[in-house]
Amino acid sequence: MEFPSLAAIQAAHARIQPFIHHTPILKSDAINELAGCEIYFKCENFQKVGAFKARGAANAVMKLTPEQKANGVATHSSGNHAAALARAATVAGIPSYIVMPSNAPEIKKKAVKGYGGEIIECEPNLMARETTLQTVVEKTGATFIPPYDFMDVVEGQATCALEMWSEGIAFDTIMAPVGGGGLLGGTALTTKYISPTTQVIAGEPAGADDAYRSFHAKKLIPMEGPKTISDGLLTSLGKINFEIIMEHVDDILTVNDDEIIEAMRLIYERMKIVIEPSCAVPLAALLKNKERFTGQKVGIILSGGNVDLAKLPFK
Repeated sequence: MEFPSLAAIQAAHARIQPFIHHTPILKSDAINELAGCEIYFKCENFQKVGAFKARGAANAVMKLTPEQKANGVATHSSGNHAAALARAATVAGIPSYIVMPSNAPEIKKKAVKGYGGEIIECEPNLMARETTLQTVVEKTGATFIPPYDFMDVVEGQATCALEMWSEGIAFDTIMAPVGGGGLLGGTALTTKYISPTTQVIAGEPAGADDAYRSFHAKKLIPMEGPKTISDGLLTSLGKINFEIIMEHVDDILTVNDDEIIEAMRLIYERMKIVIEPSCAVPLAALLKNKERFTGQKVGIILSGGNVDLAKLPFK
């Protein structure tokens, strides 16, 4: 399988400029002291639609042919990809059709509608999502843009690490959360092109650890019955991303929900920024394995900030 080159990732970054923010990198002396290393937080919680997903969706939309654009785009998602694709399509002046389960949170549906997406509801199971999507695609001629297991999406997500490296920081390690693997795969590609000796390490919830198990078994093991507070990481690792991870990722570390909540609280208290639970997973993994990172310069991607404030896990 041919992965996007560094030149292709750089071209993607230029392509998606009208759609994204160049998000800032923040530091916290208090967290650094606690961690025993120097952490640089790449704040994709400040990104358009509140998550890194804006990058991949924009890149995929902009790479469509004029004929494809005329019929619009479609996907099934109840999360950040739904909003990201709806927004990217609207900015590009094309329609979007978003298949969402009937039990998706109203706040998610409201976001998709606000960004101009047309919602088609279905029963809350994967088969219903896929069959409904197929019907929509056949009816409209729209192009299906998958949320993570799609090379144009991975190429777009890779631009996040490209911005990190443009800051001139000599990272010893870069960390990202892993769910479907689009962000981790893209981060690994960019990092290994620019600095082959830099470690790329993922954080994953112990209750949804298919990437960890697949990585160590050296074969793709689908996730069944995931259970974690990190709702953005419940999905199974994608096939394309598994190949990238096996070639370019150095390790995957798991953490439990209590450790995730503690790391999330730390960021809220010390950095005064809003992040979703999935965001906190890499920091939780670092704090659990502090001796591994002592004295290093570590980049951590804070993947998104779309959290239901009425359901914060803090006591």
